Amino acid sequence: MRTEFDDELQDRLVRYAAIDSQSDARSATSPSTDIQLDMSRLLVQELQEMGAQDVTLTDFGVVLATIPGTAEGPTMGWCAHVDTAPQFNATGVKPVVHRGYNGGDITFADAPELKLSPENSPYLAQKVGEDIITASGTTLLGGDDKAGVAIAMTAARYLLQNPDIRHGPIRLAFTPDEEIGRGVDPRLPDDLKADFAYTFDGGKPGEIEFETFSADGATVTVTGVSAHPGFAKDKMVNALHLTSKIVMMLPQVTMTPDTTEGTEGFIHVSEIMGGSSEAEITLIIRDFEMEGLEAKGALLRQVCETVAATELRAQIKCDITPQYRNMRYWLEKDMTPVDLVRAAVTDVGLEPVSIPIRGGTDGSRLTEMGVPCPNVFTGMQEIHGPLEWISVQDMALATKVAIALARRTVT
Repeated sequence: MRTEFDDELQDRLVRYAAIDSQSDARSATSPSTDIQLDMSRLLVQELQEMGAQDVTLTDFGVVLATIPGTAEGPTMGWCAHVDTAPQFNATGVKPVVHRGYNGGDITFADAPELKLSPENSPYLAQKVGEDIITASGTTLLGGDDKAGVAIAMTAARYLLQNPDIRHGPIRLAFTPDEEIGRGVDPRLPDDLKADFAYTFDGGKPGEIEFETFSADGATVTVTGVSAHPGFAKDKMVNALHLTSKIVMMLPQVTMTPDTTEGTEGFIHVSEIMGGSSEAEITLIIRDFEMEGLEAKGALLRQVCETVAATELRAQIKCDITPQYRNMRYWLEKDMTPVDLVRAAVTDVGLEPVSIPIRGGTDGSRLTEMGVPCPNVFTGMQEIHGPLEWISVQDMALATKVAIALARRTVT
């Protein structure tokens, strides 16, 4: 069943998704890529045109704005990120709208060998008659998290045009670099000026997440001994051989993303770069509990030390850096923001569902930094790949939840 928000949400997501805004973990700048600012500047323009106040693009790349309150109440934040994942191609995204999905296979114009169906995405079976948005087959869609951006923008526009709705002040924050764990600059909590907030960066309708992975990033640098391969006997130490040993000594049939589920953590080798003289392994370490996270980091260090002991002429350096922590550690002390969004989800006729999220959001960092920030569904599915899709009607449900949240900030 179509809603008053469907056309706007569809238009926003189609326009936003077509803008290349991938982040880059190897960049030292903030934002990590200039192209993210193309999205940010567009949002600044649209927020100003709709009548939002205090519209700002910070020097660390966050778009901030205020929806003035129409009644006394706490200040609530709505957050979403503008960047798309670097793990898959996101250049030249061509969004496709499949109106009134018929329950069969969805095909892709630019990749005829691909198909999206209830067989490979079971939730799709529940979306018959709804409007599905995908990319064209060679890119991700970028609904993660441009769907969240579209939802927050649509709800903000609605509240600005309906001042009779009683709500407290709402602060909008559209961040860069969430996909590489750098979305929350240390200055953001003070600039946001919110008592609590919500990220719109989740999956199926009704889902509310207040428990995330704790996350570390790791870089292992292997420096060998370079020599001409024709005269290398007893001289060369091949960094790639040592790199391969490290990877093969890490768990292979357990403790990897493809062998874990639920609340199990993992060590994930995400990238290997370099040559025979020097090579670098990039890894991410995840666990829901700090003890498990620390144990996995210790295992990685032990593997590196073991391989280093087999070749004393080489240098192996293992650096582990904190990324974010399980927001549950803070939210379980005061569940008020979680209870509030559960009530809002119920207000729109959905059943609230909370399961640990096998990932993290900007809300993890914001919560750790003093702004309680659970995560709210958007409808996004099969993210970070060419089969990514979303229902416009699921986005409309999230928009209704945002508006219900606004109403619930006042009594």
